[in-house]
Amino acid sequence: MTHTGRAARAPRRFLVLSASMGAGHDAVADELVARLTARGGQAQRADVLDLLPAHAGAALRGFYRATVLHLPLLYAGIYATFLRPGGSRRTPGPGGLAGLAEHGLAELVRRERPGLIVPVFHLAAQLTGGMRARGSLKVPSAVVVTDFDVHGQWLHPGNDLYCCLTESAARRVREATGRPAAATGPLVASRFLAPAPDAGPWQRVFRARAPERPAVLLSAGAWGAGTHLADTAALLARAGFLPVALCGQNQRLRARLSRVPGTLALGWERDMPALMSAADALVDNAAGQTALEALAMGLPVVGHRPIPGHGKAGAHQMAALGLTRFAPDPWTLIDVLDGLTRPRRERRAPSPAAAALFAPDTAAHLMEACAPDPVAV
Repeated sequence: MTHTGRAARAPRRFLVLSASMGAGHDAVADELVARLTARGGQAQRADVLDLLPAHAGAALRGFYRATVLHLPLLYAGIYATFLRPGGSRRTPGPGGLAGLAEHGLAELVRRERPGLIVPVFHLAAQLTGGMRARGSLKVPSAVVVTDFDVHGQWLHPGNDLYCCLTESAARRVREATGRPAAATGPLVASRFLAPAPDAGPWQRVFRARAPERPAVLLSAGAWGAGTHLADTAALLARAGFLPVALCGQNQRLRARLSRVPGTLALGWERDMPALMSAADALVDNAAGQTALEALAMGLPVVGHRPIPGHGKAGAHQMAALGLTRFAPDPWTLIDVLDGLTRPRRERRAPSPAAAALFAPDTAAHLMEACAPDPVAV
């Protein structure tokens, strides 16, 4: 049997490096694993935080969560100093945070023997880029950038390939790193791209709570992060909408928003396609996975009071691309929502801009980039 014959039948092996920072990056990683597997590849997900020394990953997650939830101005300062697009690109040395995960990644690669490593989180991109640049990682790396506005920590010239949401993001990466970069679109679960599910049960819930009022989802991510969420919910209710607050895993936020008159506050909702199918619009504050899922379903998205850093940058970029609307103040928010929901319209498909965004397939691009045989390590 020839080597060519073995390679033709051997499944391509992928190691997807995510990070349990909220739910968005893991959702991207899970969908990528599913798509690669459907194409005949073998793919597994690993958490880059687990590759750090004991307790370091949990400490990093806790610090990030605390700053986003309770110290947003501190996070804004960190983003402006270390992460913002156009800022200086940090590359990890032996003492850097990414450097602490090098031993763990090397052990994982020796055990799993992937043909391609795919970071979907910026710390993982710095990890693979630094190791590739120093020659300590033989396996090529292809970074899947999940932000619309690519900040500096995604960028490392040691990585072999970048997959970006848009062509403007890919151009920024090529200019900054000199590495190949392509616009391969977002990764959202197939259930958001399928025909809309039955919205009847949620529509009945909405009608029971507020007959004739358009239902507007208020997104706060898995951690329930955001500024003045209660004020926004109260504003929507006073303006004649039914605010449906998506509080994620934050039970304190859910309890607080439940006390806002006219507001329906939900916890972690698993059947988001049905909920989005019944709603009339989404008010988003992070330009993350929830906004992309809404766009895939044809649900209008309005950016308002975004969280600092990547949320604010992404919200402005999405609006600039014509994917969403941005409301810089409460009066504009109500005006935009009035225009989007009154009179109420049937939604059947994503907007042309959103349809173009979702047309490429990251998995197809990565299948071509992956070596058919494992790289010797």
